[in-house]
Amino acid sequence: MKNFKFKKYRMRSTPSNSFVTFAIILNISASISIVLLNKWIYTVHGFPNVSLTCLHFIVTTLGLFVCQKLDIFQPKSVPISKMIPLALTFCGFVVFTNLSLESNTVGTYQLIKMLTTPCIMVIQTLFYSKNFSTSIRLTVVPIAVGVTLYSYYDVKFNFLGIFYASIGVVVTSLYQVWVGEKQHELQINSMQLLYYQAPLSAFLLMLVIPFIEAPVYSIHGAMGHWDLNTLSVVFLSGLIAFCVNLSIFWIIGNTSPMTYNMAGHLKFCVTLLMGWLIFHDSLTLIQMSGIIFTLTGVTAYTHLKLKEQDQVTPLPSVVSKA
Repeated sequence: MKNFKFKKYRMRSTPSNSFVTFAIILNISASISIVLLNKWIYTVHGFPNVSLTCLHFIVTTLGLFVCQKLDIFQPKSVPISKMIPLALTFCGFVVFTNLSLESNTVGTYQLIKMLTTPCIMVIQTLFYSKNFSTSIRLTVVPIAVGVTLYSYYDVKFNFLGIFYASIGVVVTSLYQVWVGEKQHELQINSMQLLYYQAPLSAFLLMLVIPFIEAPVYSIHGAMGHWDLNTLSVVFLSGLIAFCVNLSIFWIIGNTSPMTYNMAGHLKFCVTLLMGWLIFHDSLTLIQMSGIIFTLTGVTAYTHLKLKEQDQVTPLPSVVSKA
């Protein structure tokens, strides 16, 4: 009886093609904006990383509360013990990727994020018994080569930034896999899951901020150092982060972690271009080769994955009215 109920829930929650397209477009535009705006906040305003992340979670919580009051979704009771691991990886995902952005150039930050795809493949293979064909596994090679070439020859290469980025890739991969798994396990949709996860993540960060960033606030005199203009930019960053978080849940919950990563090809290229234009990141011939290698790998993966899905899944035109 329980299995029947789950199937019924999934059928009612199946999104339309237009909704998935909207979620992907929202994610691409918001993700590009948040990278550039956060980099601006770190370099120009010197706002502390973990505090910015915590404010993002708070704004996301408020945004979801408004959505709930507007009956966009209905909350569902979830055991707190089930949410803690996801909330911890959510904190790690955002904090370490932001530390990577703060310590690296936009280009290195963006390219190292592309390693999330092969990392997800490893996690799903080792812990979820998911198999990938040899051709798909081979696409990891150009991705790894491309990321290495670009990052190593970056004029601002530093080991601390690479360390932050590497930890961020692992935690992000684990987080993205768990989002899909938890939605299936708890039989809840993306907004219901985020509704409980965001405030819990904010609370966890509040516990560590006094120990991590107390020196920053003592130097700058708490919030008094940052003027209204800075705080307005930070709040705008929080609103965009809400859109990013929501679209991530929509895409992963309604498709898969892999689809979310492969949907990022456009924002990958645009973010690199904007980083070069706005922050004057280096772009040597070797780094261009790294970008080409990386794009070749992720494009090949996308092509092979879609080809496999077409061989297993019935043609959409049979059931779609679009």
